[in-house]
Amino acid sequence: MASAACRATAVGMSGVMLALYLAAIGLHAAMIGLIVSLGLGGCALGTLGVTAVADRCGRRTTLALIAGLMAAGGMALAMVTIPTLLLAAILLGMVNGMGRDRGGGLTIEQAMLPQLVAPTHRTRTFAWYNVSVDIGHAVGSLLGGLPAVLRSHAGLPTVLSYRWSWPVYATLCLGAVGCALRLSAAVETRPASRTPIWSAASRPLVLRFAGLSLLDSLGGGFLTTTLLSYWFFRRFGVTEGLLGPLFCVVRIANSLSHLGAAWLAKRIGLVNTMVFTHLPSSLLLMTVPWAPNLTVAIVLFLIRESLVEMDVPTRQSYLIAIVPEQERIQAAGLTNMARSTAWAIAPAVAGSLMSVVGLSAPLILGPGLKVLYDVLLYRAFRHIRPPEEQLELVRA
Repeated sequence: MASAACRATAVGMSGVMLALYLAAIGLHAAMIGLIVSLGLGGCALGTLGVTAVADRCGRRTTLALIAGLMAAGGMALAMVTIPTLLLAAILLGMVNGMGRDRGGGLTIEQAMLPQLVAPTHRTRTFAWYNVSVDIGHAVGSLLGGLPAVLRSHAGLPTVLSYRWSWPVYATLCLGAVGCALRLSAAVETRPASRTPIWSAASRPLVLRFAGLSLLDSLGGGFLTTTLLSYWFFRRFGVTEGLLGPLFCVVRIANSLSHLGAAWLAKRIGLVNTMVFTHLPSSLLLMTVPWAPNLTVAIVLFLIRESLVEMDVPTRQSYLIAIVPEQERIQAAGLTNMARSTAWAIAPAVAGSLMSVVGLSAPLILGPGLKVLYDVLLYRAFRHIRPPEEQLELVRA
């Protein structure tokens, strides 16, 4: 959890800073969206890589390598000025403009956590794991305001204020490396857990779940922290001085919702919790573009963020529960790779929509795709229960 929190703090910071830094060096919305997509494409490649090698090369080593590459990407943003090298650094360094850590590290941790706790504690453990991640996101969002502090108190020029901030991002990633290397051998896979995912029982479930996850993340890719920051900046003139605290509050709301999700899932089930909290959050976000002023927009946005992440620990817990232990990292990897691929595609499209259709177009299309995902998920999985819910039914 400490390793995940360090990594998430860095990602929260990059989510606030990346688009504004790219705008400061003269890039327009369509190019910013393309570059955000490039960084998320790196996250997708990282997820593919860890799915293939983590159980063979060691989960601790692979987790440290992911964070190390992120640190290198941050230092490159601080020093590199040649455009081609900058793009390569964003791709290979998996610089995440989404503001939420959903890369290769998540896949490894998602497979590790359940084997350390009893099935009845699995969802609660995922909830606390996501609390630690969102606390990191909250702190990182505050650190995303560092360029504004450097400009106002140290008198640095705009571009230089960002270049002095990226090393802080890199240091946080190195903290994640140190934590990962100190994990015990208990997190490594057991010898029997190296069989492929494609068992007859698991295959249709995981493929269906991954396909729906791709649809959900396609909608989420229109709504990255970087592009939302850009939307608030263009619509209301908000700078990182306010965006940092705003997204800090957002992440705190996200973290509290994880604990609420674990409580609710025990009473109405994992699938019901996923759908009946996620659906209203998408409908709420569709109202934000119509807000008459910044205050109303922020209130609607914060209410939405109090609900939108409740499906995260429940979704992670559900997927791990419906496949055998030896197939968990492959199941998590395939699903997260589908999500990362969709996140990589969507920001480039969103940036173009902002330029061609209208600034608020992603805030309509993104939630619309998420509504479709919720309906299809409920239809496909409402009768497929994890083992502990089946046991509760038998007892009832």
